[in-house]
Amino acid sequence: MLKAIETTGKNEEEAIAAALRELGKGRDEVSVEILERSKSGFLGFGAVPARVRVSYEYLESNAEKAEIFLKGLLERLGSDAVPVVESGVDEKGEECLSVNLTGEKLGMLIGRRGETLDAIQHLTGYVINRGQGKRIHISVDAEEYRAKREESLKSLAYKVAAKVVKYRKNMTLEPMNSYERHVIHTALQDYEEVSTYSTGSEPNRRVVVAYGRPRRTERKGGRPEQE
Repeated sequence: MLKAIETTGKNEEEAIAAALRELGKGRDEVSVEILERSKSGFLGFGAVPARVRVSYEYLESNAEKAEIFLKGLLERLGSDAVPVVESGVDEKGEECLSVNLTGEKLGMLIGRRGETLDAIQHLTGYVINRGQGKRIHISVDAEEYRAKREESLKSLAYKVAAKVVKYRKNMTLEPMNSYERHVIHTALQDYEEVSTYSTGSEPNRRVVVAYGRPRRTERKGGRPEQE
């Protein structure tokens, strides 16, 4: 992205120097266009300062892209929420973005079971990852919804597992997205006497909490397939 500023000075060199100071850049990092040359005037009258436009290549960060996109999206949704974007690295050392939507009346942005929040996260991920060499993981949250939802899912998983063991009967949960299914699988991976697997097609894919030995098929390398 190309950006530019305009500055003035007694002469062209002073105008350029003023721009470089403001930008904190060297002369070889910018391109200069003379908009108006300086004129000395007569006996000090009618003097005209030099005016220049200094352009430079601005590399927008992924966090800035996400913030700009989300501000525009939230405005279109009629929301006054403000996105707070933080850039970090995941366990693999790769860039990831964490977004927290702040403000009042955030319920409409969360939606039923977080569906609207998931849609916002998906759109943001699409915009940021388009044309990228490596996929950047993006998480969008509001009012700590995801942490609360995760705890709720874990509690549900343990309650269902206890019933499965007690009645020795498989139980199928309500349709969930891939993230929510992952929470259930992870919560019960070491739970004795039960196993989990997913069944059905999106968006109605469900987790089955099964009694006894796993009914999961094997992936290459011998890893059980839950999804």
